Amino acid sequence: MTVKVQAEDFDLSTEVDALRRAHPEAGALACFIGLVRDLNQGVAVAQMELEHYPGMTEKALQAIVEQAQARWPLADALVIHRYGKLAPTDQIVLVAVATAHRGDAFAACEFIMDYLKTEAPFWKKEVTAAGERWVDAREMDRRALDKWNEVVLDPVSGSRP
Repeated sequence: MTVKVQAEDFDLSTEVDALRRAHPEAGALACFIGLVRDLNQGVAVAQMELEHYPGMTEKALQAIVEQAQARWPLADALVIHRYGKLAPTDQIVLVAVATAHRGDAFAACEFIMDYLKTEAPFWKKEVTAAGERWVDAREMDRRALDKWNEVVLDPVSGSRP
């Protein structure tokens, strides 16, 4: 399980190829790339600045990946999150998950991303023509996270699966 926090851009093909080759037992590899939008809440975004505390951020991201690993049988996972000044269309984050089956890969990838959006210790500031503004997690991001905390009972026994 690899977590990287870096200013430099990443190459999707290189990262995914390395993950794929390292795990021939994996039958599925799901990826997500987050990008800087040029428009947020109807306002044009010229730049996004991401700040973080080195050391603390990596530990928090590793804990998120470990939570996913406790829920799904992951062969491996990779999270690369950028910081610094980014322009619209720049890549912000890569989440890649290798598993035996696609369902686990999709679910673990979505889980990691939902937690990153709400729990990762990054501070995001948008630069617009009207000035700068700090960006918080949106309500829809919090609702996405809530679904992972719901108790799901087995329909036959009525207990946790």
